[in-house]
Order: sequence, then C-alpha cells, then structure tokens
Amino acid sequence: MNAETTPSPLRDPALYANRELSQLDFNFRVLAQARDASVPLLERLRYLCISCTNLDEFFEIRGGAVRHAVELDLPAGMDGLDPSVLLGRIHDRAAELVNAQYRCFYDELRPALADEGIRLLQREQWTQEQSEWLRAYFLNEILPVLSPLGLDPVHPFPKILNKSLNVVVLLEGKDAFGREGHLAIVRAPRSLPRIIRLPDADGDGDAFHDFVFLSTVLSAFVHEMFPGMKVNGAHQFRVTRNSELIVDEDDMDNLALALRDELIGRGYLRAVRLEIDERCPQDVVNALLTNFDLAENAVYKINGPVNLNRVIQVYDLVKRPDLKFRPFQPRLPHGEEAMFDLIQQGDVLLHHPFDSFAPVLELIRQAAHDPDVLAIKQTLYRTGNNSPIVEHLVQAARNGKDVTVVVELRARFDEEANLRLADRLQDAGVQVVYGVVGYKTHAKMLLIVRREGSALRRYVHLGTGNYHSGTARAYTDFSLMTANADIGNDVHLIFQQLSGLAAPLQLRRLLQSPFTLHDGVLTRIAREAANAGAGKHARIIAKINALNEPQVMRALYEASQAGAEIDLIVRGACALRPGIAGVSDNIRVRSVVGRFLEHHRIWWFANDGQPELFCSSADWLERNLLRRVETAFPILDPVIAHRVHREGLLNYLADNQNAWQLQADGQYLKCTPGKGEAPFSAQQSMLEGLYI
Repeated sequence: MNAETTPSPLRDPALYANRELSQLDFNFRVLAQARDASVPLLERLRYLCISCTNLDEFFEIRGGAVRHAVELDLPAGMDGLDPSVLLGRIHDRAAELVNAQYRCFYDELRPALADEGIRLLQREQWTQEQSEWLRAYFLNEILPVLSPLGLDPVHPFPKILNKSLNVVVLLEGKDAFGREGHLAIVRAPRSLPRIIRLPDADGDGDAFHDFVFLSTVLSAFVHEMFPGMKVNGAHQFRVTRNSELIVDEDDMDNLALALRDELIGRGYLRAVRLEIDERCPQDVVNALLTNFDLAENAVYKINGPVNLNRVIQVYDLVKRPDLKFRPFQPRLPHGEEAMFDLIQQGDVLLHHPFDSFAPVLELIRQAAHDPDVLAIKQTLYRTGNNSPIVEHLVQAARNGKDVTVVVELRARFDEEANLRLADRLQDAGVQVVYGVVGYKTHAKMLLIVRREGSALRRYVHLGTGNYHSGTARAYTDFSLMTANADIGNDVHLIFQQLSGLAAPLQLRRLLQSPFTLHDGVLTRIAREAANAGAGKHARIIAKINALNEPQVMRALYEASQAGAEIDLIVRGACALRPGIAGVSDNIRVRSVVGRFLEHHRIWWFANDGQPELFCSSADWLERNLLRRVETAFPILDPVIAHRVHREGLLNYLADNQNAWQLQADGQYLKCTPGKGEAPFSAQQSMLEGLYI
C-alpha cells in the first residue's frame, strides 16, 4: 500500500477547500479596495473594473471547466463536491459578487465621482441639449455601423461573440414587407466606444466630465432602427463563452497551425454565462437560454450596464492626478550603463516595480550589440505589444548572434500575440522553439554566452514574472541577474533540454518541474517537520499566488502537527485550511491586495539555522509543479537573500492595512492595527522615497 492509498485523516475532504470557489472569493477582496475610502477615487473605480474583469476570466476558464465537468458527469474532486453541486455554489457566490459590484458602483462610486464633477449619466439625467446631441451622435456615428436582425424562420438567431454587447428588442407591428415583428437582435460592433464622452456644455474645461454608456444610448434610440414599428422593450445582454483552447497535441503535426485554427473560433465556443437586463421578460430570457443551451443557473440579471468593466475608460479619459495614486520613479542600479561589468562584480537583484525593469531591457540591448556576445537564449511567455525585448532579439540576430527563443504559444489569452511574435522572430532569423508537447513552458529565463579572453562566460537573468514591461510596472516580482557558474550551467542545460529534447538532467542549483521541483518542495517541508520533531527551530514562509497541490498541502499539515511554524502569503486561491485544531494549528495564511498585483513567488525554509531561500516562476499548484516547465532558483548571496527575506516576506507578514487573514472556516478577515500598533503597508513601505 503506497502513500497515496494509505488511509489518513489528512485525506478528509473538509481539509481542502474548493479551488474554484476560493479563486472566486479573491474578487471580494479586490472589490473591498473599491469600497475603501482611503484609496484615491479613480483607483477605487479601477479596482471595481478589475473585479469585474477577473469575474469574466473566471467564467471563461474555471466556470467553463466546471460546466463541462457536469456535462461529462465527472466525479467529485478532492474537496468532495460533485460538479453539479459546485456549479450551483458558483452561481450563488457569483451572483452575490455581481450584486456587490453594482451596489458599489451605484451607491458609492458613482455619487462620489459626481461630487468631483465626473458624472456617469443615466437616461433620465440627460438635459434636453444632451439628449439632442446624443441622438445626433447615434444617427451619425452609431447607426451606420449597426445591422439589426429580426428573428424569424428565415433569419435564425445570429452568432453572438464572446462578451460582446447586444440588445434584444421587442417589436410590435409590421415591417415594410408585411412581416410581423416579434424579436430583433442588435449587436454592437467592438469598433464602437463603450463609454461616450459628452461635449462640455458649460465651458468649464476640465471641471466637469459627463459620460454615458453605449448600452444606454442604444436602448434610448433603438426605435430609430425600426421605423414604423413599435418598440415595446430593449434589453441589453452579454454572453460569456468558454475560452480555453483545446488542442490535441498528440494528434497534430504543427502546434502553431493548430492554434491558429482554434483562435478563429474562440469567440464562439460553448456559452457558460448569460448576463441580461433584469427587466427583460422571463419568456425572452428563457428563449436566450435555450438558444445558448444554458440552464437557469447560468443567468445573471443585471440592474445596470452588462459591461460594467468598460467604465475603466473613464480612468484614462479623466486627467485628475489628485484622484489617482501618486506617481513614483523606480530605482536604477548604479552602473547600469555597463551591465556585464555590473554583474561581474556580484549578483544583481531587482524588486519590481520599485526597481526599474529597464536594466533587464538594457542587458538584452547591450548583448545584442556587444561583439563578444556569441549567443542569446530566452523564454517568452507574455511580452506585450511592441515589446522592446523583441526588437533587441531581432537586432541581435541581424548582428550575427545565435539567438534561440522558446515561445510558449499556449499563454492564455495571449496565443494570438505570441503567434505574431514567433513569426516576427523567425522572419529575422531567430531560432524559435515552441516548447515541449504537453508541458507549458512557464519558466522565466535569459541566458547570454559571452567570450571573455580565452574563456566563455554565461550571464543569466531569472525572474518570478514575465518579460513584459507593462506588468513590471504593475506586478510585484523579483529579478536576479548573475554570472554564477553553477546557475549558468543549469540554465544552459534546461535550454538544451527544451530545444534538443534531451533526457532529464542533473542540475546543481536550480529545481525544475516536472522533474525535481515538486519533490524539492516536499523534501524541504519534510525536513522542517523532522527538525520540529527533534526539538529544533523549524519554520516555513512562502509567498505564492495560489495553492492547491494535494501532496504539498498534506506535507504542510504534517509539518504543522510536528510543531513547525508555517506562514503562507497566498494572494488568490488557497485550498488549504489553517488553524484547524490538531491539523493546522501552526499554519497561518494571509492574502495581500494593494496598489500592485502581488506576483512574486518566494520560499524560505529555516533549515535549523542554515536557511534556504528560493524564488520561482511556479505556484504550489498541480499544473505548475507537475505539468509545466518551471524553475525555482536559490538566492545564494547572503546579503541579497536577507533583502528578499525582508522585503518579500517579513514586510508582508507585518502588513496590517492591505492584508486579509484566512480563517479555519474559509472566511477572510481584514487585518487591522492592534492596540498600540502603527498602521503598516508592505507596498507603501517600499514606495517611501520613490515618489516624484
């Protein structure tokens, strides 16, 4: 009988929360930022939009997967929840979140914005002059691109694009050809702005900003599309579709070609959610559900615009720095003008966004032009549009360098961009590798081979985040640049494995999934448990984005029972339950939601006075530890390790302003300063001294 089949109280489903519900609950913590009066007003609006966008992505991926599991009649997961029961709980919890989002918008943010002269007007608030302007705008700018479709046997229900804005119109009377009107569908092309800014009628310049949702304008003037007929109702709706691309990698010759084919139809995959105006008659709602092959638990009736997240445009349109976070200037390391000389002097650590991402770009730029650089190898998962990294790699290839790039095509929602990226690199002579069949390449690695005298030297960049200049300003991540020979050799071997399909390799310093990373984590947790059992100091501190891997959670439970102190900083979904008597008494879990998205992964093990600290591209999830190519890299320089420990771990354990403590029952409680304790924010502490 092996360890996986041995009966154990640690296999009780009650000890493992459902990961989908846990991920959904994260959005309540984001929404709490939108309701926090201490946060600048337009930033609160941005948090609201983030929670809405996150919910969309949840349904496109997780919600879609659960609905698919119901259709396939799959068994319950480790949490003991049958998929059909889980689907009902998702609906109830998501409905609660949606109601909270709209209450936040209408009861809190919209009035507060109006007090600042930023008015999001409903139809009944339009002045006569505004109404006339909007009608003219509709006739001149909107109507010409609309193609309403009446529904009848000759005109069946049209295809509805994922998350697009639509209006179902209830008609009475006959059209020009004598056809009876019943229902019509008006689809809003994505070329139309979802937020319309009204002209400044008062001549106050930037003192007042009046906006209207496109959906409101469509509903107000929809009768203009059906002359001679009576409009009895116009109700906006939006359908969300499963967006997970399914490609059978074992039955295809060309992954890129297969993904291109899948992307063509992505916007029309299986429907998973219907949002609709709450005033829409139930028989029409039922007709839509039937058309989209959805059950009643897939509908969400909305009191307001179904595309609430589009209000994010107001954040960009309104130039009110007093209503946004104060800008700051990221730090630059001394000696950036000569990156190779700088790294030769010792390892370089960058803590983004507080430290600039520019040195990483500069390292690649200098490598592209340095005559002593022979080869550049890099993994690219997300880079963003018009990435300077791509330009540097293209230039490097043109300059005669041997450039190899591992492009992960299956980067969720970035597949199309990555296909374009791969084409651009290949056209420039870069060797493009698409990774390993069945294993998404998620590791963040850069290797530069440089001739120095009679020897070759390897320079490496390893990170917890993507090679994306935009996210480097919005996500917290660590970057390490080093010329350490062991680390350089390990990264070289991993690239050799990715491009040449080599057998599993013995690495000296790095842990790599799917080979040594999972076992490496389990071994170190077990070591802390053994140290605790022997009466030695034993502690684990880990900062990750999500946790659901069963063996890791069981190992943490066992370490807690042995007496090890465990602090987990888990931003999003956490399936582990802390504080359960006799099981997880010594485990504490907190989530931090602040100005920046918490993204770095850091693992610290006390190791009886000889601590080990790793940074990683991997979360403690099944997919990361077992089904992806990931790396965890040790911080070997004790000064830098101390800095990572202080800035990335202790700082967050001390946070009593943006932290939430997970309770044994699965609820999160907002942390507040204790008696005599000063307020402390981990992110704010890092920003001090950086403000412009």
